[in-house]
Amino acid sequence: MDKTNQSWKEMGITDPKERIKTLTEHASKVVIDPNIAPKRYYRTGVEMVRLADMNMQDGSYENAFTLYMKFITLFVDKIRSHPQYNSVSAKDKAMNKDALRIVIPKAEKLKKQLLEQYQAEFDKYLEDLKERERIERERLRQEELQRQKEEENKRNKMAALAAIKAAKTAITVNVPMETKHLPSIAPKTVINLANDDKALKISKEINIFIVIFNVFRKTPTVDRSTKPSLLTSNGLSLRDIILPTKLMHNFLTLVFSNTTSNKETCGILAGRLERNKLMVTHLLIPEQTGTPDSCTTHNEEDIFDYQDQHNLITLGWIHTHPTQTAFLSSVDLHTHCAYQLMMAEAIAIVCAPKYDETGFFILTPDYGLDFIANCRETGFHPHPTEPPLYTTYRRSAVRTKCPVGHISQTREKGSRWQKGEPVPHWYQEKKRSKRS
Repeated sequence: MDKTNQSWKEMGITDPKERIKTLTEHASKVVIDPNIAPKRYYRTGVEMVRLADMNMQDGSYENAFTLYMKFITLFVDKIRSHPQYNSVSAKDKAMNKDALRIVIPKAEKLKKQLLEQYQAEFDKYLEDLKERERIERERLRQEELQRQKEEENKRNKMAALAAIKAAKTAITVNVPMETKHLPSIAPKTVINLANDDKALKISKEINIFIVIFNVFRKTPTVDRSTKPSLLTSNGLSLRDIILPTKLMHNFLTLVFSNTTSNKETCGILAGRLERNKLMVTHLLIPEQTGTPDSCTTHNEEDIFDYQDQHNLITLGWIHTHPTQTAFLSSVDLHTHCAYQLMMAEAIAIVCAPKYDETGFFILTPDYGLDFIANCRETGFHPHPTEPPLYTTYRRSAVRTKCPVGHISQTREKGSRWQKGEPVPHWYQEKKRSKRS
């Protein structure tokens, strides 16, 4: 039984139409933040559809339906309420309109498919329920027969004792007990699967610095009896995020000069969906300016173009705290909110080399995400600390139970920089002219 089947039963939702309604209601919980530029929403919409299509190919139909419906809700019902909606270019609106023409029929078709799937699961659930009830009735019947048999044996024994007493005859019967030795049971064999990873590649393109990780993972053994520790508000478990082990090391090496100059630096974590796991395959470092406690990216179109060309989705972001510990500031919380609203598993990694700390964070799905989404303050400002607005992912090399989702890491063998070049502290190549 997979996690989604477990979750709808645990939530007490068995009716197929009610399950569809729950998914749709979850997708409709889209909040427009006036502090986020509308262009950012339109860009996120492109990735939302891309991720939904990947989920379709991967067989994750509930996730795909949720994303399609979220896209429809965002651009049919919500986006026009943005104060800067009129600043959206006609080109972006036209492309979005074309996408809606494709997505709406897909969502309707997928809804019918899910209803059929849910009905089949519900029918099977009723059959299993009847079978369990039959087994329980049979168990009770056997227990009753055993009870009656024991009572009859007791009555017979009492009658025999009465007869013996009446005859004043004592009879002692010694019955030897036969002892049977059972063979010992060998302990379960524990098998650890090793990872076979290939070398790190570095690519310099346009006005961004790109680190590409080629990760080849063997499928780990999975204990089907374990359950996710935390579910999203629609009952779906958070998927694993796979990070290359040297991701943080390579990032800190690249931005070393900025860090020593007390300037924050950020990068985008991009990758793909594979076997229902989110694989980080690219670290994209855009053109940016930094201060001791913030960084601002420029020419984000370069990132978008690269992701479009390589069919990548945004899985989170990583940034440094040159002189502070690893935590999420109020500005970081609002920055990450935009990522997590569009992907529940989006991760925020904070590297604090001065304190030798690395934090893996996510807004709490049941409180922090909604709180930050509805907060209208800008810049650095205080937030309440209880209940917690964000929590940590816990790292593990093998699939284990974690408070929020999982982070698996892989090892790269023979990691190297591009031959003939020193390890760069910071790299920024002039943007290639598309006309040349």
